[in-house]
Amino acid sequence: MNGLAGTGTLLRLALRRDRIMLPAWVYVLAAATVSTGYSLGRLYGTAAAREQFAASMNANGSLRALYGTVYDASLGGLTAWRMGAFGAALAGLMSILLVVRHTRAEEEDGRLELVGAGAVGRRAPLTAALLTALVADLLLAALVAAGLAVLGQPVGGAVAFGLALAAAGSVFAGVAAVAAQIAETGRAANGAAGAVLGLAFVLRAAGDAAGPDSVVRQARWLSPLGWSEQVRPFAGDRWWAVALGLLTACVLAAAAYTLVGRRDQGAGLLPQRPGPATAAPALRSQLALARRLQSATLYGWCAGFAVAGAVSGSVARGVASLAGDNRQLADILSRLGGRQAVVDAYLASILGLLGMVAALYAVQSVQRLRGEETGGRAEPVLAAAVSRAGWAAGHLLFPLLGSAALLATGGLAAGLTAGAVLGDSSGRLGGLVGGALAQLPAVWLTAAVVLVIFGLRPGWTAAVWGVPGAFLLIGWLGPVLRFPHLVLDLSPFSHLPRLPGGAFEPQPLLWLTAVTAVLTAIGLAALDRRDLG
Repeated sequence: MNGLAGTGTLLRLALRRDRIMLPAWVYVLAAATVSTGYSLGRLYGTAAAREQFAASMNANGSLRALYGTVYDASLGGLTAWRMGAFGAALAGLMSILLVVRHTRAEEEDGRLELVGAGAVGRRAPLTAALLTALVADLLLAALVAAGLAVLGQPVGGAVAFGLALAAAGSVFAGVAAVAAQIAETGRAANGAAGAVLGLAFVLRAAGDAAGPDSVVRQARWLSPLGWSEQVRPFAGDRWWAVALGLLTACVLAAAAYTLVGRRDQGAGLLPQRPGPATAAPALRSQLALARRLQSATLYGWCAGFAVAGAVSGSVARGVASLAGDNRQLADILSRLGGRQAVVDAYLASILGLLGMVAALYAVQSVQRLRGEETGGRAEPVLAAAVSRAGWAAGHLLFPLLGSAALLATGGLAAGLTAGAVLGDSSGRLGGLVGGALAQLPAVWLTAAVVLVIFGLRPGWTAAVWGVPGAFLLIGWLGPVLRFPHLVLDLSPFSHLPRLPGGAFEPQPLLWLTAVTAVLTAIGLAALDRRDLG
């Protein structure tokens, strides 16, 4: 049989399964890029203002580490600077999740074995997964290019920027394809590919932060995210840098094709070690089982939050320089309370973003219930003296306490680094940790909504990423695009106090927590009444 037989059918199936998740990813990334260009145009309306802004960014090593180097002071060049590193990283994350979802996760759940029993080639599932990621990346490139062109930017630079994001996404699709052959579980494959993505971001940041004569600056060439930056959209349009990313993606895909033919179906090249025949006393409970299943994921998220908080806090000293001589922005900062207030506003926005990211972890933790159910692992547990509510409660402790650990870690890291660069360690630490923990009620409410969907409509659980995605879209783009207050109020994050710098109001936190308790009770009651599986 042809090794690619059935690829078209599997591709259509993958696109149908991702008909909600894939457009949501692409739309949010494209809309964030275009709205960033629009807002930069309003803040820096003259060429002189943009030139001064670009010079101040390039003079600050911390900001270069976070966003990259500004290569062109036009509106398109500033948009590529502001969204290049993060946009490429998010495109890579999207591709990783798509490829692992349609390869290793399918094998782990046993569905790929059923598919492979038909007229399907050995390499067809991998090919369909890579094509799905490629479709998403190219669609993102097209929307970004079209959006920037509508804003009046040169078409060549807009296309170069879109393809730079697509090339980065393609590279990490190849990384995920290789990881799916090596690891034996979807979580391990996602973790390995995510670690490569994190290393790529660190290498790119280290290279940009280094001086022009430093050897460390060459670290950018070790990172696919650095290649995306070196496309330099609107500043020469280096098409060969796009080709470098696409060539690397092809090499990684070829490696994955080679590996898929050298392993057994359902097994990885690095199989998991078998555990002991008898569980230790500390593992003989439902809560202990949930801890064993979810703790590794929590540790990985905590490490990510520590890095994100430390990097964000280290930039605090250079935030006030963003105003430059822009009179419009200076007036805004004056109304906010001066440069000290804008630093607080920046830190509050970072904590808000960490809260939204923590909501993604909370959703993933609740989704673990559905994974245990569909994988057939919940039924043996419930056959013992374990109630459905008790089984679910063991896993729900992670969105409850695990998200608190994430936010505390991010707030602590941000507080330590911001206090160090601002010379106010004791004053910043408590405020940032408290501001981070103030995000918890909104995170818990997001998890409770997902629990209700799991209890009432378990078949919709795969689409629950739309819940935090909608909240992120409203919170991120709503103020920029001036959404009506009725729409902004749909996100629980819009009701939280802006800390540090803002007044602490406990009422929103209390009623968000009360709504969370009610939704949790509804979700558990629905789970107790429906058929399992």
